[in-house]
Amino acid sequence: MSKTFDVVVVGAGPAGYVCAIRAAQLGLSVAVVERWADDKGNPVLGGTCLNVGCIPSKALLDSSHKFAEARDHFATHGIGVGAPEMNVAAMMVRKEQIVQQLTSGVAGLLKHNGVTVIQGSGKLMANRQIQVTDGEGAGNYEAGQVVLAAGSVPIDIPVAPVDGDRIVDSTGALAFSAVPERLGVIGAGVIGLELGSVWGRLGSEVVLLEAMDAFLPGMDQQIAKESQKLFKKQGLDIRLGARVTGSEVTKTGVEVSYVVGEETLTETFDRLIVCVGRRPQTGDLFSEDSGVTTDERGFVFVNETCATEAPGVWAVGDIVRGPMLAHKGSEEGVMVAEQIAGKHHPVNYDLIPSIIYTHPEIAAVGRTEQELKAEGINYKVGTFPFAAIGRALAAGDTDGLVKIIADAETDRVLGAHCVGPSAADLVQQILIAMEFGSSAEDLQMMMFGHPTLSEAVHEAALAVDGKAIHMANRKKR
Repeated sequence: MSKTFDVVVVGAGPAGYVCAIRAAQLGLSVAVVERWADDKGNPVLGGTCLNVGCIPSKALLDSSHKFAEARDHFATHGIGVGAPEMNVAAMMVRKEQIVQQLTSGVAGLLKHNGVTVIQGSGKLMANRQIQVTDGEGAGNYEAGQVVLAAGSVPIDIPVAPVDGDRIVDSTGALAFSAVPERLGVIGAGVIGLELGSVWGRLGSEVVLLEAMDAFLPGMDQQIAKESQKLFKKQGLDIRLGARVTGSEVTKTGVEVSYVVGEETLTETFDRLIVCVGRRPQTGDLFSEDSGVTTDERGFVFVNETCATEAPGVWAVGDIVRGPMLAHKGSEEGVMVAEQIAGKHHPVNYDLIPSIIYTHPEIAAVGRTEQELKAEGINYKVGTFPFAAIGRALAAGDTDGLVKIIADAETDRVLGAHCVGPSAADLVQQILIAMEFGSSAEDLQMMMFGHPTLSEAVHEAALAVDGKAIHMANRKKR
């Protein structure tokens, strides 16, 4: 006999567990199914993000940044520490402790809210029946509503098959036991740049092979070009238009063949990271008669509120259209839970922040200058460098700039882009303003604390109309 719940969520990542908690808060009986288990058979909660993605990578990014600061910049502050040494094993222990703390926190939240956790592989059958196999929770479950939140996995490429040793994916790159002397990275996107930064700071010679001819093509190109210049300054060797054609593992490393134009080149690395993107994990998520359909890439078809074509079945997070971002998935999870409970909670897909957690950080929200130009929209731009911000100078962190784009007729802010210290938090400030339909003038008239990095936002807004105070050669207005 099957067990019945108001809502069954398949997947306990940022989209799934958030949806489950919110649905439970709204008074519904909820179960969440998670296939991932530890070596004791206990469910591993938090998905890729908490376990082998967002959180562990940021832990390593922060540890490696502190090491680089001590090695390269402490002396300028009058701090003498000698030559610092990195204990990679200790760094990894710290990373795992952070992961454990957060995943345990998710388990506690689910328990506190009365969510039943079912360990096993969940599959949606016809009429909202959930079949769970390969776990302690194996059995059949009935649901009034089903939310699919199975997440994504790294894309494999035949020319560089992952062996978990010399050739690894993003998960393997978070668990090196030593700093590679020479590190190859296939893909110079978000993941490649972050992982390349971690090991580059710790002493690896890092070469990133990117098949695209443009660097960060989805970003505003002024910010992308500035970022590329800063990464080069840091020692990251980014090779664009480099299409990998093969790899061979040897006793001492990996030999990689790639093509640039018509020239075939080879490089030898101690380790090779493959990070060319991720794909939705929908291969065995639902039966053919479930009513759920996907596109040719495996993404589930949903409408603007994440409802699938099957009645009472929803899909959220990495398995549906839009960027594969934890915060996007979480908000979709809340939106769906609210709708199931008869409430209204839309997601503004026009304002999804995008962040690369290198140093300096890169962040963006809204439209790029290239998009607006292609659409023939008349716009105006204001930029301001951190080199002219007192707080950034005091911190010795002056690389980068803030860029704000506004509609030339209405003055409404259309986009915000930043490379620099605390870029993610600064862009979030502008996102809040954009959510309320703010104009550049609204930002100009706000009072910003001094000295703060936020003053770069204020000055960039002023620069939209040529009124920046702390920048020379501006027109008088």
